Amino acid sequence: MQINDVHRGIQKNKARKRVGRGIGSGHGKTAGRGDKGHSAHSGHAKRFAFEGGQKQAFRRVAKFGFSNKYHATTVAIVNLAVLEERFEAGSVVDEAALRGKGLVKGEWDSIKILGNGTLTKKLSVKANDFSASAEAKIVAVGGSVERVV
Repeated sequence: MQINDVHRGIQKNKARKRVGRGIGSGHGKTAGRGDKGHSAHSGHAKRFAFEGGQKQAFRRVAKFGFSNKYHATTVAIVNLAVLEERFEAGSVVDEAALRGKGLVKGEWDSIKILGNGTLTKKLSVKANDFSASAEAKIVAVGGSVERVV
């Protein structure tokens, strides 16, 4: 192999097969559809996942699992480390403040504060739920915790 002929003969966009254009094309007369039958007629299209009459793959594989996406509650998670760096001492941390800082975006059923990181500032935190460690750390530095329903 030579470096100058590595790309020789390679076409970037392959031309589509032009069927029904005469005997000389090799795809004339029946245009690759064979003789007679419903698949030779115009308007015929194989149904989704048709595998020539054998059992389709999606029917051979067993169904498994369970999806609760219609009734599941979505929870926005905020860690103490983020509150430490984004809020000043003595500030009130509620949903509006979290949305203002870009920590909670989109639709959420509830907001939960988790205890990852350390907290040194006194904050008044209002959220739907708190982890035990987060609640303990907030109260330990003199802050207040309020559960909003």
